[in-house]
Amino acid sequence: MTQLTARRVTASTDHVELAYWVHYASRSNGRFLLLIHGGASNHTRWSEFVETTALNPEWNIIVPDMRGNAESMTRKHINLSAWTTDLTDLLAAENTEDAVILGHSLGAQIAIHFADRYKSKTRGLILIDPIFQSSLQGKSLWVRRCRWLVHLMVAVILLFNSLGLRRRNFGTPDLRELDRQTREEIRGASSFEEIEKRYTALGPILRNMPIANYLRQALATVTPLPPFGGLDMPVLALLSGGTTVGDIDLNRRQIDGFLNHEIVILDANHWPLTESPDAVRQAIDEWAMRTWPSGNGAQCE
Repeated sequence: MTQLTARRVTASTDHVELAYWVHYASRSNGRFLLLIHGGASNHTRWSEFVETTALNPEWNIIVPDMRGNAESMTRKHINLSAWTTDLTDLLAAENTEDAVILGHSLGAQIAIHFADRYKSKTRGLILIDPIFQSSLQGKSLWVRRCRWLVHLMVAVILLFNSLGLRRRNFGTPDLRELDRQTREEIRGASSFEEIEKRYTALGPILRNMPIANYLRQALATVTPLPPFGGLDMPVLALLSGGTTVGDIDLNRRQIDGFLNHEIVILDANHWPLTESPDAVRQAIDEWAMRTWPSGNGAQCE
């Protein structure tokens, strides 16, 4: 069983401590895979994938807690610009010039913004259920329509925080164990809505992160993405066929905007790392090994 290394820490450009974990390849070809979790999540969301992926022997895998979450907790400068800059700091800490960026949900949004801002540092993109503005449904659509109110709520909360009214201790839930339990409990569920109720419930989320952080991550989720026309790196998009977050047909049309892409449809509702982990792993493994064949090393384009 593959294990991540012990917790490591690097300082961001604006002096936020970023916690991350690394699996180093046994026969490295200079390849790095950087995994970005979604909103209100943490690095343990990727534990099962890292332990089972066939990429382990030749890929170094970096798994951070993104700023504002878990062990990279902070209340300052939580936005897409800060997150993309943080990724460059993580790559620098591991002495690599580029990586394939793999993100889920908000993590996929961050990955696209990173690729747009740092094209030369992006060897490829793997996007699991990115959220596009044209296809929003449900709670995300409400956040977009009422974003002025959400911004106001964040400002008020941060004002109270500055006066010392804030919580100081937050946990790091084991999302691998949560995923295991959830798979057992929703087995045979009659609809995709069951997992949405579990994974968007505010009570469990807000026990482990500041309210303002959660709201700012929600705002980032509904921030428009940059145009894809100039992004020519290989892109794999894994889209949940039963998603209640966005319209699947509109999502496919958006992905078609990438110059060099493949799409895989999964039997899931926006949380495929929980619902269909084997299908996710298989799709990523096959695509990565086909795109960067074994033995071609860091020179492979």
